[in-house]
Amino acid sequence: MKIIIINGPNLNLLGQREPEIYGSQSFENYLDRLKTEFKEIEFDYFQSNIEGELITKIQEVGFSYDGIVLNAGAYTHTSVGVADAVKSVTTPVVEVHISNTFSRETFRHVSYISPVAKGVIVGFGLDSYRLAILSLHLPE
Repeated sequence: MKIIIINGPNLNLLGQREPEIYGSQSFENYLDRLKTEFKEIEFDYFQSNIEGELITKIQEVGFSYDGIVLNAGAYTHTSVGVADAVKSVTTPVVEVHISNTFSRETFRHVSYISPVAKGVIVGFGLDSYRLAILSLHLPE
């Protein structure tokens, strides 16, 4: 099984950025834990602060991978382009968010990605990624 985790803007600052919301662990350290837990899965990881690069990566992997775990960050709430990319590919996409977006600012309550994703996992910290992987790993 081959899964890619795609993180959007500002998620490169995990471990430094607003630790009261996002925790104090870097994503790279967490990814190492996921690779240890899910030895049977081949993981790729991509992060960009640039919307077009996220769209290009989704298109690039969206017909050959077994799953995409997508945390589009703020683009979740603004990008029709990212949503269209998710809708255009055949690889299942699970939308994740570290924080509970519904307990935050009102603009974070809207997702352009949710309607076209296989599912959404919100508010379980970095463990949201693990839960997304589990959902992709389950037999249909």
